[in-house]
Amino acid sequence: MGDHAEGMRVRREVLGDGHVDRAVAATTPFTAPFQDYITRNVWGELWTRPGLERQTRSAITLAALTALGQEHELALHVRAAVRNGLTREQIGEVLLHVGAYAGVPAANRAFAVARQVLDELDGG
Repeated sequence: MGDHAEGMRVRREVLGDGHVDRAVAATTPFTAPFQDYITRNVWGELWTRPGLERQTRSAITLAALTALGQEHELALHVRAAVRNGLTREQIGEVLLHVGAYAGVPAANRAFAVARQVLDELDGG
């Protein structure tokens, strides 16, 4: 199992302090074990492995979330992908590629979510 402090550091670097602060503030005794689990295992173990760079991990995450239709998480990870250095063009290529393998409707919705997030990041 990963280290909680390391996981929290990576989680903040990838998702941003605002998101993490909101997640921590919303933690209850019921959700605390899950928050600890994702902090240790997803962020402290998986995202810190040396085999892939963060940009690649972000691209894979965008692809999986698009294929699964997880719009809320997708919006969060579009922001994270930008923070991790993916360009808008790269994000678009990931979504286009997913359309060929996970279906046009999934990619179509993902483009709409990503466009909204990227417009917000551009101040529009």
